Amino acid sequence: MPLDLNLIRRQFPALVWQAQQPAPAIFFDNPGGTQIAQHALNRMLAYLEQYNANHGGAFQTSRQSDLILAEAHAAMADFLNAAQPEEIIFGANMTTLTLHISRSIARTWKPGDEIVVTRLDHDANITPWVLAAQDRGVSVRWVDFHPEDGTLDVESFEKALEGKPRLVAFGYASNALGTINPVARLVRMAHDAGALTYIDAVQYAAHGPIDVQRLGCDFLVCSAYKFFGPHVGVLYGRYALLDELFAYKVRPAPDDLPGKFETGTLNHEGLAAVLGAVEYLQWVGQTFGGEYAEKYAGSDSAGVPLQGRRLQLKQAMSAIRSYEFELSRLLLDVIEETPGAMIYGLTDRRRLEERVPTISFRLQGIPPRQVAEALERANIYVWDGNYYALAVTERLGVEESGGMVRVGAVHYNTQEEVEQFGEALSRIAVEASNR
Repeated sequence: MPLDLNLIRRQFPALVWQAQQPAPAIFFDNPGGTQIAQHALNRMLAYLEQYNANHGGAFQTSRQSDLILAEAHAAMADFLNAAQPEEIIFGANMTTLTLHISRSIARTWKPGDEIVVTRLDHDANITPWVLAAQDRGVSVRWVDFHPEDGTLDVESFEKALEGKPRLVAFGYASNALGTINPVARLVRMAHDAGALTYIDAVQYAAHGPIDVQRLGCDFLVCSAYKFFGPHVGVLYGRYALLDELFAYKVRPAPDDLPGKFETGTLNHEGLAAVLGAVEYLQWVGQTFGGEYAEKYAGSDSAGVPLQGRRLQLKQAMSAIRSYEFELSRLLLDVIEETPGAMIYGLTDRRRLEERVPTISFRLQGIPPRQVAEALERANIYVWDGNYYALAVTERLGVEESGGMVRVGAVHYNTQEEVEQFGEALSRIAVEASNR
C-alpha cells in the first residue's frame, strides 16, 4: 500500500510540533540530518530512565544496559543484512569511525602501495585515506566524475585500478549531487584488482535498501542521524577482516569483536535510539511494504531466505524508495521552472533510479547563502556551501563563490511541501531580477 503521509508524519515529534505552529517549518535540510522518529526517542528515554549504567557490571542495570547494546548491534546487522552482529561497530560518527579504522587498515600498507579515492565523495571518505597514505608512503589515485551530470567516471575508476591498489574508497550516493553509484559493479571491479572496498553509505541509508552480503563489500559506514535516529556512527566490516586488523585501544579493552574497535564508553542512550530507529523502519515495512514481500522472498547472497525484521526492513526501504521517486521528479520540476536556476547533477527523469532526492543548484546572480537565508524567511530549511563535499565544489568551480544550495527530501516530506518550496524559490528569483 502507498505511504500514508499523515500517519508517517505523526511518528515524528518535530513534525507534530511544527504542525501546531502558525507557520510550520519545512525540513529540506535532511541530507545534513533527518528528524528523529518517536520510536528512537522512546528507546533513548527508556534507556536513561531504566537502564542507565556502564558496561560489564555485576548488577541489574548494567546487565540490562548490555542487553540493549546487543540488541542495537543485532538491529543494525539486520538493517544492513550483515552476517552477524559482531560485524557492526558503533562510534561517534562516520568521520571519527573512518579516521579510526583507517589507522588500523593503513598498518598493512607498505611504501609504494596505492589507494584510490574519488572526487565525488564527502571529505570524510577522502582525507582520512589521504592522511593515512601520507603516513605510510603510499600513493593516492583520484577518480573523477562527469561534471555535466554528476555521475562517477567509471573509465577513470577502471584506469585507477591498474595500479593494483590496496584499498578503494567510494560513496553509495553523493551527499552533494544525489548521484547513486553502481556500487555492486564497483565492488566487483575493485576486488578483481585485489583491493579492499570502503563504502560511504551515509547519504544513501535513508533512501533505499542496503545488503552488504549481496554487495560483497569489505567495509561500509553510515550515520543513524541520517536515517531518523540519533547522532551515532555505524561501521560494518567483514568479520574476518575486523578480527585480523590491529586495533588502537587501551589495554583492558576486549580483544574480541565488536569491543576491540568500540573504544571507551559508548553513547549508550544513542545506541538504544539506533535500535528505535530501526524499529521505526520495521514498522514502515510492516505497515506499507507488503507489496514488496515477494521481491525479497528468495534468498540473500548467503542462501538464507530473508524473513522477520530483515525482510520487513527491505520492504520498508523499497516502499520509501518508490515514494521518493516522485519527490525527486517534483523537486527537479520546480527548480528547473525557476528563472535563473542551474541544477548540478542528474536531471534526466528516465534515470531517477540513479539518484536520491538530494539536489544542489544555484540561482543566477544570488549567492547560495542568500538563497538559503531567503528560504528560511519562508520557513523552508535548506543547506548551502560545500557540505564537506569539498572535492565536488572544487571540481564544479563553485567553491570560491559560496558552493551551492542543497535541498533534500525524505519520505516524511510531502508533495505540497515541494510545491511551497517551488513557489518560494520562484519569488526569490523574481525579486532578485527586479532589483
